[in-house]
Amino acid sequence: MPAIVGVINVVSINSSSVLNIGDVFTIAPVSTAKTFAGAGSFNTGDQINVVNHYSNTNTYDSNVVDQPLALNL
Repeated sequence: MPAIVGVINVVSINSSSVLNIGDVFTIAPVSTAKTFAGAGSFNTGDQINVVNHYSNTNTYDSNVVDQPLALNL
């Protein structure tokens, strides 16, 4: 069934966003990311006590491509 869309106002769209107006069969955005963080970086909650006497984050990566996006539809 066709969609009837009225007036829209798009203020901004992020580079990793998807904007759909009307009918759509499949929306499948594809992206990859790699995050390096030290000890205790992603702890969330109330009253967390993290003791790191020595923290070293190894960011060396010998892989040229970790997850290729080619043919990943």
